[in-house]
Amino acid sequence: MAGVRVLVGTRKGAFVLTSDEGRRDWTVEEPHFAGWEVYHLKGSPADPDRIWASQSGGWFGQLVQRSDDGGRTWDAVGNDFTYAPLDGREGAGTHQDYDGTPKPWAFTRVWHIEPSLTDRETAYAGVEDAALFKTTDGGQTWNELAGLRGHGSGPSWQPGAGGLCLHTLLLHPTDEQRIFAAISAAGAFRTDDGGATWLPINKGLLSGEIPQQEAEVGHCVHNLAMHPDRPDTLYMQKHWDVMRSDDAGASWHEVSGDLPTDFGFPIEVHAHEPETVYVVPITSDYVHVVPDGKLRVYRSRTGGGEWEPLTKGLPQEHCYVNVLRDAMAVDRLDECGVYFGTTGGQVYCSPDGGDTWQAIVRDLPSVLSVEVQTL
Repeated sequence: MAGVRVLVGTRKGAFVLTSDEGRRDWTVEEPHFAGWEVYHLKGSPADPDRIWASQSGGWFGQLVQRSDDGGRTWDAVGNDFTYAPLDGREGAGTHQDYDGTPKPWAFTRVWHIEPSLTDRETAYAGVEDAALFKTTDGGQTWNELAGLRGHGSGPSWQPGAGGLCLHTLLLHPTDEQRIFAAISAAGAFRTDDGGATWLPINKGLLSGEIPQQEAEVGHCVHNLAMHPDRPDTLYMQKHWDVMRSDDAGASWHEVSGDLPTDFGFPIEVHAHEPETVYVVPITSDYVHVVPDGKLRVYRSRTGGGEWEPLTKGLPQEHCYVNVLRDAMAVDRLDECGVYFGTTGGQVYCSPDGGDTWQAIVRDLPSVLSVEVQTL
């Protein structure tokens, strides 16, 4: 019988939640990596039992963990993220700090791991300071795809509030040479040659927080989403504004529509309906909680513009949580399930595309990431 495995990264460990296709009764395992920040877990589409995890801690640094048995046991793999030298460009060895002064590139942590769609041994890692690494040997070695950081704009990149991080990676479903990346606070980028060269894809973005609102780079993109059946259509949750592109990022237009606020972090697309999109608005860039104490997921069935609040089963008073950028996911069962985790430690599931919600678990540490495997 089909089922799902939900992979949850939190501030104090990782959790694996499982259910059958009904998605009403759940098994919650004891925490893995207890006490560690787990920024991201994700399973390999090529082998569901191969799961990657990014484990980080202030005392002991960064570890990439790998499981080959569906998350029951784990082994630390290669953790050498050495930046490639960038020669021949003025200022190429630095980016900007918060105050605009030059700062040398330095590895801090892995924010996001994106396994290859076809090869269990290959995965990509988005890291802080913003760079893209790739492994082809199951994580034993990681090599930088330095064309991204070596793009001419690299010396002008500045950190967002959470640091200078490459936090989102989208792999094209049929063209392995095309990858999309998002960096806070530099913007969105695309490669069409496997990572050798990169193109900023920020035309149409407006950011009042930077000196030139329409600059080529410098935008604080929070997240990107794509439906595999329509890979040229991208959705973006920006620092402010929900955006859409129908030409693989060459241009963007706003689809915030009638949302109560267009500030937020996650954005996801329904597994079977490319025009059905989900976001979780929060109050503002200063107040990172849901508006009016009401936890509401908003759904658009028109690819943006027109949005409806989804509230059945979600708290509608005295709720003051946030949903972080990697903390929402969808499964691929016939009736698409939607999942998200909150900074209050709740993980919610909707087995019917958002119409109704239930809490899988309520008292985890603050949730950093949620991913789903359809088994």
